[in-house]
Amino acid sequence: MARPILDGVRIIDLTSGLAGPVATRLLAEAGADVLKIERPGGDPTREHHAPGFANWNRSKRSKVLDLGTPTGRSEFDGLLADADVLVHNFSPERARAKGLDDETMATRFPGLIVSAVTGYAGNHSDAERPGYEALVQARTGAMDEQLGHRAGPIHLRMPLASWTAAYLAAAGIMARLLVRIRTGKSGPAHTSLQQGMLAAMAAIWNREEYPSDFLKIKIPLPKGQAFPAVTLFECGDGKWIQTLGGFMENPLVIETIAEMGEPYVVVPFQQMPTAEEQDLWRRMFLRRPASEWLKAFWEGDVPADLVNELGNILRNPQVEVNGQVVEVTDPVWGKVRQAASPFRTEPECEVRCPAPTLGQHQDQAWVSDAGVESKAEVYPHRPLEGLNVLDFGMFLAGPFAPALMADMGANVIKVEAVTGDRMRVSELMFIGCQRGKRSIAIDLSKPESRQVLEKLVQWADVVHHNLRAPAARTLGIDEPTLRKINPDLVYCHVSSYGAKGPRADWPGYDPIAQATSGFMMEGAGEGNPPMWTRVAPMDFQTALASLVATLLAVYEREKTGKGSLVTTSLLGAAATINSETMILADGTFAPTPSLDHEQRLIEPGYGIYQTQDGWVAVAAVGVEKKEALRKIMEVDDDSLLEGAFAVSRQLETTERLNSAGVPAEVVRLDYEAAFFDDQANQEARLAVHTQHKQYGRLDQLGAYWSFGDLDLRLNQPPPLLGEHTIDILEELGFGRATIEMLLNNGSAAKYDTAVYVAP
Repeated sequence: MARPILDGVRIIDLTSGLAGPVATRLLAEAGADVLKIERPGGDPTREHHAPGFANWNRSKRSKVLDLGTPTGRSEFDGLLADADVLVHNFSPERARAKGLDDETMATRFPGLIVSAVTGYAGNHSDAERPGYEALVQARTGAMDEQLGHRAGPIHLRMPLASWTAAYLAAAGIMARLLVRIRTGKSGPAHTSLQQGMLAAMAAIWNREEYPSDFLKIKIPLPKGQAFPAVTLFECGDGKWIQTLGGFMENPLVIETIAEMGEPYVVVPFQQMPTAEEQDLWRRMFLRRPASEWLKAFWEGDVPADLVNELGNILRNPQVEVNGQVVEVTDPVWGKVRQAASPFRTEPECEVRCPAPTLGQHQDQAWVSDAGVESKAEVYPHRPLEGLNVLDFGMFLAGPFAPALMADMGANVIKVEAVTGDRMRVSELMFIGCQRGKRSIAIDLSKPESRQVLEKLVQWADVVHHNLRAPAARTLGIDEPTLRKINPDLVYCHVSSYGAKGPRADWPGYDPIAQATSGFMMEGAGEGNPPMWTRVAPMDFQTALASLVATLLAVYEREKTGKGSLVTTSLLGAAATINSETMILADGTFAPTPSLDHEQRLIEPGYGIYQTQDGWVAVAAVGVEKKEALRKIMEVDDDSLLEGAFAVSRQLETTERLNSAGVPAEVVRLDYEAAFFDDQANQEARLAVHTQHKQYGRLDQLGAYWSFGDLDLRLNQPPPLLGEHTIDILEELGFGRATIEMLLNNGSAAKYDTAVYVAP
């Protein structure tokens, strides 16, 4: 059996909650030896979120150490001396007080990679603020970006800041491991929930000096109402299905409208249906059960799926056939079925053991052998400097990972048809996942372009795309074909429903994956109809999973010299985000907290409250903080908190709560415009700008990591279609005559002649 990818990598995990533990679990199941160091009494998540703890801390070992005592610290330092990676969630000041700051670690343990997964970026003015999920959502303005079932900001039930930060942390650690295996040198790889929340907003937060009309109203994701929100339908049996515009031409739709005696209409692409058209659709779907609609849509290749309840995705046969659910015998919960890794690698990731009991491995240190010897390459300026990536992807789930590789210094070429990426018409979303790339436009259907493709593939280290497998085969960019050209490729394929099973080649998009995930129901609040989340969370979670998988494969190639195939999917990411729960032995689901009807609170004291002049987010976690909250608000029962906040003032209340040790934040509204002008955001490079040939000054979200002495490349705007065609052809060795021939016969296009054609 092949040795795991991260065999020999030793990781100390000091984190609790979701983000840090998920990051280290992803690496543990790729083969790293992860030792979870817990304080006396254990990780608080063991008590507060027990089902999640069992999943997020799987495949690790547990050791209890009191770092405040000389004995505990001495043993801890001994472990650090032989470790490769330390992951913690201490803010800069707390890390410094514990002797875990970057300077001390670099001096005492120069071979150690340190990843701090904090609430806020360590170089930001908010670095010492409490970093609970709800507070970060509030302070970043994310709660005000969602249209809910009432006016005002919405508490996002899906913990997007934490999940995105988990993938960012795992990817940052992998980037640092790549630098170390090449140069022998280590350093920091920090991220935060704040940066995770910003990464999750990449599809909607950007600002242009000269915006188009579509950008002014943020088509296709306007804040008021977006197209996917009006293609979510209740059916005749009370079940809900999510679909997209492609359903309008389906024969069953035409037949049903005829039965209703209504005129048949088709809404053009990117156009919002009128109120009358929306009403027609709603009445139409109520005439048939969900099963009948889904059968017709699936037979017609129309993206659609049932809106699930949380956990039900773990029973999906397509999830099972793709290995995205695993059976584990947990010491607390017994025999359960949990979400597995969201990606497949070669060698495969695997569950090593259930989550440990507290101190289960107290007398053990490291069980793995020493890691891989490093090479002696020149230390780079950026983590992925020298990595060549071909991006054939479209929409979001494909292109975002290569954009993040470009941020980390990879040389990314975006390969487009001469008519362009189909998402170019959705400028808002296109801008959010194309930074740092160069664009070459070629027509792969023409035989003359084959020589260009072969040269590109020979140049590449990584090929990454999210085309459906049949389309990739038709274009000649499937893995077997490209591996004949370059046997050492790392090839990453992102699909909708996984690489195996009857749905392997089915279409799918973020709204469909959201429906399947269960978070449309959970995010809607108790008793409300399902709600689509505007920021395309499943696209981004899938992209981030593919980023981690790709970097694991690049690391494996550094060790063995062999390329490999990695895959992930919208369905896999949706299953993974269900790891708050699991299927118990009796077939029920482990309990999870629910969002209240008003979409404010997950539990009393955790969520948002409305005051006279705004909203306040509170994270009164634990008995003591809840008692302090009631005392400050002068009530003796949680049911009275809402009324007490209603007569209070926002700023005054927030200050009083924080002074009493109850973490609280003002819920920021309409924060996007202010974000880019905020000096602290600019200084921390969370807000950056470039000059774009079409849009003028382009403000975008910036650094998602801090690598210390390694820089990020954030100064290259999204490319115009074919903007770099000639430069790239020349770099590949094509002469002027050949380039002119390719341009003249339509095999290639450059930006001043390429024309985007909307589908």
